[in-house]
Amino acid sequence: MTATEFDRWYWPVDALKAFCEALDIPATGTKATLRDRVAAALSGAPLPKAPKRSGTSTFNWAKADLTPDTVITDTVSFGPNVRGYFKSRIGPKFSCHGDFMDWMRSNTGATLADAEQAWHMLEARKDDPTFRREIATCNNYLQYLRDARDAHPDLTLEQAKACWDAKKIQPAPGGYVRFETVDLTALSRENS
Repeated sequence: MTATEFDRWYWPVDALKAFCEALDIPATGTKATLRDRVAAALSGAPLPKAPKRSGTSTFNWAKADLTPDTVITDTVSFGPNVRGYFKSRIGPKFSCHGDFMDWMRSNTGATLADAEQAWHMLEARKDDPTFRREIATCNNYLQYLRDARDAHPDLTLEQAKACWDAKKIQPAPGGYVRFETVDLTALSRENS
């Protein structure tokens, strides 16, 4: 397969990892990193360098005893230790969603007590019927479902998923699947 042909299609992470194994290249990193690495290998270009981890702090988020006074550093990570701390403070309803992680990453110098308050504020937004969480660019699937249901409010989630299933196996420029009204034809094929 050429890099140009590879770029025409949507590839799930498992497929990208299989490409990496077949091409004998590293299979770690984000979906975008894997995609770039496979495309480079197929075109004969040098593999892109892995992004260097930024941050200067030596604080060990995985092993430190966390308290409300713990200061958020530029190397904050969200492994079991940090999640466990917030679960112990907030309770089982705690979830470490992207908005919360973004808040912590952009508020170095604040404390974990500040982060706990921010989590409650971010959660309160869920009660606002006009609030919509931003979908990360890398989550093509969720963006497709939202776009389909925004364009056609009467569309059920199951119908939107059926459209996705039919569309993701078609050519997708740059590997990104975008909803188009014509995708609804998949529903008529499914019902026949």
